[in-house]
Amino acid sequence: MKRDIKLIWDFKGEAAQKTAEHHFIHLKEYIATENISIELVGHETLSDFHSIAYMVVSEEEMRTLRDILKPHRGERIS
Repeated sequence: MKRDIKLIWDFKGEAAQKTAEHHFIHLKEYIATENISIELVGHETLSDFHSIAYMVVSEEEMRTLRDILKPHRGERIS
């Protein structure tokens, strides 16, 4: 059974939304530069002072990308 992991970067404070949007741009650039086939990457505003940037990766890719990109946390989504 294939499992997907959501790698998450948390941003808090007044600039959280803009920071998450900016981090999202860097995640897309990394995916393009490294020629990785990741299609689910984005950002969400959870509240006025908490936003996230994320990318969904397979469990097999998770360790390598986690060590390189250093997300704040991860969630198993499937």
